[in-house]
Amino acid sequence: MKINVLTVLEAGLDLRFDLQGDWFRNFLAADDVGVLNLLQTAVSCHVSRTGEALFIAGEIGTVVETVCCRCLETVRFPVCFEFRYTLVPVKENIKDNLELRTEDLEFGFYQGEVVDLTPLIYEQIMLQIPMKVLCSDSCKGLCPQCGANMNTGDCNCRKDQGDGRFEVLRNLKISKK
Repeated sequence: MKINVLTVLEAGLDLRFDLQGDWFRNFLAADDVGVLNLLQTAVSCHVSRTGEALFIAGEIGTVVETVCCRCLETVRFPVCFEFRYTLVPVKENIKDNLELRTEDLEFGFYQGEVVDLTPLIYEQIMLQIPMKVLCSDSCKGLCPQCGANMNTGDCNCRKDQGDGRFEVLRNLKISKK
């Protein structure tokens, strides 16, 4: 979704749109293309302008489809949240090595007269996804020997197998003096 900054009045405008299909694919690294999917994404926001600053506030709702970090099964979960963003034109004298603060996550830059909201929407969704996605809190994961999903049942692998490098120490007895 693109907005021409010059057409936004101080009173602002209300936008509602859906992003469907592969709109987010070009933001993903090549390795992540099959790992993450965003099902229909609904965005409603109010865009206003004061001088050159553009203010965007709204709500995003989507369903994230990814894999569980423990068992690698497909997980779907809804994500619905409010967001705010302030965009100002790029200035030449901005230092690259500034330390980011919490409020900087709601601040960005634009160049030219047209602002594409798609990267901002993608960024906001990614900030809502947990670092480690689990299918459930009680997920048992995969067997380290055979790779079987431990949530569907036990495998026939030995459970008490330790690290073979320490096998010599298994029969070591320490006497107390």
